[in-house]
Amino acid sequence: MLSTLVTDFRIVFDRDPAARNWLEVLFCYPGLQALLFHRIAHWLHHLGLPFIPRLMSHLSRFITGIEIHPGAQIGRGVFIDHGMGVVIGETAIVGDYSLIYQGVTLGGTGKETGKRHPTLGECVVVGAGAKVLGNIQIGNNVRIGAGSVVLRDVPSDCTVVGIPGRIVYRSGVRVNPLEHGQLPDSEAVAIRALVDRIDQLEQQVEQIQQKPKTLVGAIAPHDAAVEFSRAPNCRLQDREIQQFLDGAGI
Repeated sequence: MLSTLVTDFRIVFDRDPAARNWLEVLFCYPGLQALLFHRIAHWLHHLGLPFIPRLMSHLSRFITGIEIHPGAQIGRGVFIDHGMGVVIGETAIVGDYSLIYQGVTLGGTGKETGKRHPTLGECVVVGAGAKVLGNIQIGNNVRIGAGSVVLRDVPSDCTVVGIPGRIVYRSGVRVNPLEHGQLPDSEAVAIRALVDRIDQLEQQVEQIQQKPKTLVGAIAPHDAAVEFSRAPNCRLQDREIQQFLDGAGI
């Protein structure tokens, strides 16, 4: 346990540029304090001691604003940044060197028994306010955008954003855990493509209305379809919209 606590302490300086000295980190970082309480409570919980582990968890929540059930398994080098409002359920598992921001919930979806909370792999980044719910598997090196709601498994090396969570990036390359702000907005891309498509349709309707009626009647339906298919960026927009729909609700 001592080596794990040392790793928890040192990771703060790697993950937070505001960490300046050991005294400040030890006394003013609620994420580190919550982990310290949890390590002890989890050890007592593992021994089967009743009441005391839950009491320690409750006191930790009162002091730090972070609620971690004594039964949760937290890996080494995990950093809970700021941490206010973080909730980690009884059967949740958090892999080594993961990064969790304020307002995150690793919770269940009902009153089922057994394993009912998520399992996070190593080096996972969970953005502020994100909700990861149910007995699901989150792979290694996954980034979950702020405010996202993840309800299904996520493979390794992916970025997930939105409600419900959508996979918007896949790569075999590790990402810097502190670059969680550089996330694409798949909804904005799809909406922009739809707006552009509407603009193209309006332009085509206006052009047809300006033509003489004889010419309008002479235009066959398949000719109009050919003309529409030649609109600039049409295929690119189709692909962006389809990718958004295919990724809806992973």
